[in-house]
Amino acid sequence: MDDPYKALGVAKTASQDEIKKAYRRIAKTDHPDLNPAPEAAERFKAAAAAYDLLKDPEQRARFDAGEIDASGQERPQQQQYYRDFAERGESPYRQYSSAGYGDFSDVFEDLFGARAGARGAQGDFGGARPDFDGFRRSGSGRGFDMRGQDVRYDLDVDFMTAAKGGTTRITLPDGNTLDVKIPEGASDGQTIRLRGKGGEGYGSGGRGDAYLTLHLTDHPDWVRDGNDVTITLPISIDEAVLGGKVQVPTLDGAVSMTLPKGARTGQRLRLKGKGIKGGDQYVDLKIVMPPQVDDDLAAFMETWRKDHAYDPRKGMEG
Repeated sequence: MDDPYKALGVAKTASQDEIKKAYRRIAKTDHPDLNPAPEAAERFKAAAAAYDLLKDPEQRARFDAGEIDASGQERPQQQQYYRDFAERGESPYRQYSSAGYGDFSDVFEDLFGARAGARGAQGDFGGARPDFDGFRRSGSGRGFDMRGQDVRYDLDVDFMTAAKGGTTRITLPDGNTLDVKIPEGASDGQTIRLRGKGGEGYGSGGRGDAYLTLHLTDHPDWVRDGNDVTITLPISIDEAVLGGKVQVPTLDGAVSMTLPKGARTGQRLRLKGKGIKGGDQYVDLKIVMPPQVDDDLAAFMETWRKDHAYDPRKGMEG
């Protein structure tokens, strides 16, 4: 992936919003969970890496200026210090390594000053001990242990999985799969921490963590408000007039509900405790005409209207 703009199919002058939309468009068509074709997986992997690079305005500016390459690494002519490495922040689709950092004598000097750097080279620290951000010095002065980089991902979760909980399998940019447990009642924007699923550490340093930010997708029938849910229930003319028992979908299967006589479109009924984690379910009624008005119905309404006509629009202005 030499040209992240080309990988996303956008111009170098594209706005941040255009870059995000381009990535989401590719993810919807080429994500391995949706498209098993090998070429689709390659396009998705390239797009993910490109989006990771360009979504950060500061990182994008550094790439445009030639300071870093398309993988986010410093250009060979640039000297990289540990402080610079730490200040680059977390990166969702990239794992950082120690490649290109030389013998680390400059790291000691940068962190602890010239004197500490000399002591570290002579092995005077007397054993490994923690320092900054998981970075450790070994007593020999030769080994360096550093915890792996934390990584962040965005994960789309369907309505029912978020409401009821479940397991979602994701495919990481490196092609590995991971089963993620979604807790019951997961909310939009919620972050799930996966310990030890981030970038590889250096030396004996452990792996970093992965953080998944959940994005709940819309459902054609259900609407959520906290732990309460709402569904629109179509009812027939006779059910609206006569009332009676009807079957209503809930998160845990259909239940029987009593319709009052004279039910109206827009009328709201409540099923207590049938929402998410003890929340309530609301049922909005909607009267639906039959697919075809036959002669019997038309004749009945003609007769009924003669003695029972009413004006539902009475009192409206205009």
